Amino acid sequence: MKKVKIIGYILLLLSCLLWGLIFIIPWLDFSKSQIVVITTILIIAGEILFYISIILIGKSFFDKIKNRLKFWKKKANNNNLPSHR
Repeated sequence: MKKVKIIGYILLLLSCLLWGLIFIIPWLDFSKSQIVVITTILIIAGEILFYISIILIGKSFFDKIKNRLKFWKKKANNNNLPSHR
């Protein structure tokens, strides 16, 4: 079971690396059509690896990610509320 979680974390890291590569691709020597294709492939592969890693790591890890995003969303929404003074 521990090996499965390690593989999940490796896939999560790989997913983040693929998303990071998206920002580097435009500065490499590719044509515009090649950049579009490569970026699309990186996005799809990154998403697939992310979801597979979440499945391998487990529901508790997904819940941690979800809770952090909810906290961030609440914090962003509270800044837009008018003050009642």
